[in-house]
Amino acid sequence: MQSKGRVLLAVTGSIAAFKAAALASEMVKRGLEIRVIMTPSATRFVAPLTFEALTGNAVSTEVWDDRPGASRMGHLDLARWADVLLVAPAGASALARLAVGLADDLLGAVALACTSPLVVAPAMETAMFAHAATQEHLRTLVSRGATIVGPESGRLASGSEGPGRMSEPPDILDATLSVLARGQELEGRRVLITAGPTYEAIDSVRFIGNRSSGRMGFAIAREAARRGATVDLVAGPTSAALPAGVNVTRVESSAEMRAAVLARVATADVVIMAAAVADFKPATVVDGKMRRREAVELELTPTTDIAASAVAAAPHALHVGFALESANLVESAREKLRRKGQDLVVGNLISAEHNPFGADENQVTIVSRDSVEELPLLPKEAVARHLIDEIVRRLGRTARD
Repeated sequence: MQSKGRVLLAVTGSIAAFKAAALASEMVKRGLEIRVIMTPSATRFVAPLTFEALTGNAVSTEVWDDRPGASRMGHLDLARWADVLLVAPAGASALARLAVGLADDLLGAVALACTSPLVVAPAMETAMFAHAATQEHLRTLVSRGATIVGPESGRLASGSEGPGRMSEPPDILDATLSVLARGQELEGRRVLITAGPTYEAIDSVRFIGNRSSGRMGFAIAREAARRGATVDLVAGPTSAALPAGVNVTRVESSAEMRAAVLARVATADVVIMAAAVADFKPATVVDGKMRRREAVELELTPTTDIAASAVAAAPHALHVGFALESANLVESAREKLRRKGQDLVVGNLISAEHNPFGADENQVTIVSRDSVEELPLLPKEAVARHLIDEIVRRLGRTARD
């Protein structure tokens, strides 16, 4: 039987290691090829022989493998072999080592060398899971693209109740299969994304702008490229690091952004308008630098709606908009859907407690004509994955129809 994917299962020291054996067995039944690495503490809970019998492959426990015929670059061989690295259970120590990037044991060395997706199923006592250090390590891993499964609330090894119980094998398997399927769902698709602010000139020095960093749009561009799409990114002025593997066009004003979008939209399958485009611009621009004076009156005129122009120019594409609101988020998002003819609007609120501009995290609501999905506060990379997941589902639905 042809393998449906290669999973490198890393088992760390936890009473939940017995669940990893059940997980390995189920993955083999599903046609996945499994290799297992174990930390020394994991072998105190489950013997390596258990996993060797279940998977048909030798278990690795040390960077330096002294078995006859073993590779001296075993960690590199394992990292290159894996389609996905699954750490289950992942104790607090393992999470810390993965987040920091320590490579003085086999798991750490493999994780640093592995370019395939990472799936992590945490398992630990509630106090350890709730600790600020553990939560920071989880955020770090998510920001790098890791998929976190659980943990769940329930009875723990200590006899107490609370969050920290490893998710059940079927849930971990489902998440792993989903990640394996992610590979190239957007291969052959072209995705056009706008990101960052626009600057509308007052004179040769000053401008009207906003605080957008472009990081949300850049995260979406990275995720779309990871899924195999050809990505055209039209980016306003921002100092954020540009994503690799995408076609970048730099612009400054809303007029330049509109021209760049309309020049590319005809070939796009998906259009994502994540830029914070200025709604108004000065009616006239002063040549040179305006001299300082007691008061200045600026006459503002509306900018052209880029999103509506893109919908009109490419009605075949799936169109996604963004809406920043201070109140009535869902109602405003649905009104924007109707007014601009988009398929999805990603709404986020700005308040004294939360300002998404320049932040690492964002809390959004994805609104369509027939659904509302509220996401918790997440790193922007995780928001990007949720959005691309929804886009992939809708493209698949369209293809079937």
